[in-house]
Amino acid sequence: MPAPTAKLGVKWLSPTDIRSTITRIHTNRNAHSNLLGRLNGNVERHKEQVGESLRSLDAKDRPSVVAKAVSGKRLELVRETADQRRAHTRELVELADRVKSAAIHYKSPVQMLMRETLGSERRSRIMQQIANSGPVELASLAEFAAATSDKDLAAALCSRVSNLTRIDRPFSSLELADVLYGELHRELAQAILEAERRVLEALNEDTEFETGKPNPQRSLHIAMLKKREQEVGAYRNDDEDDEAGIADDDAAPIDDTPTGRIEAGLQARRAPASTPANPS
Repeated sequence: MPAPTAKLGVKWLSPTDIRSTITRIHTNRNAHSNLLGRLNGNVERHKEQVGESLRSLDAKDRPSVVAKAVSGKRLELVRETADQRRAHTRELVELADRVKSAAIHYKSPVQMLMRETLGSERRSRIMQQIANSGPVELASLAEFAAATSDKDLAAALCSRVSNLTRIDRPFSSLELADVLYGELHRELAQAILEAERRVLEALNEDTEFETGKPNPQRSLHIAMLKKREQEVGAYRNDDEDDEAGIADDDAAPIDDTPTGRIEAGLQARRAPASTPANPS
């Protein structure tokens, strides 16, 4: 696996910063949507008024005349509100880009756990104490860290097992970190996807107002983002799996309790390896 390359210069956003930015996106998006709703309502009322005034016109010619009148009204409203609508969409894009760029700091629960405990004297002392601990003790401590939500202990354990070969790791760092930071990680991942989706929805709705029809490619992208949002709860990162030494194919089913996920992973690792079949 090639060495990762650090992306420097990305502005830090705390979880609180991300939440407040998402709130601003919601507010802006609602204001923009309400504006377009009023404008579309004006277009529909103009259409009804023109249709009513042309009742005496031949039914064959009436639709084209009404369509031209509606198109003219739409173009008039598009010009009049261009600056106002552009201000909404520009702010939405800027806010969403800010949240999206922060995703680099929230790649996985392991990353979040290790960063949160960085510089902790207790974590350093624990690392010294478990430097020579064997698999059984490490597994027991992992269960204890998960049960007590002990971040310093969990981070020290993750550092310790990262120095072991994959087959010798008595627990998965990702499973342990997920107990402590899984919910927050999924919340922020959801927020990052939602920010991108809301911007695309705003742009799509704005395009539909200007042209009378949505952008098919953008509509497809929005649908895909919604699907990804629904799948956020089943987080799994291949790179983290490899780093943490997860063997999904051999793992036993994991229950939904915090310690249960750790215990299930530990049981899978304690199970004796199957004896390979003799070559024929």
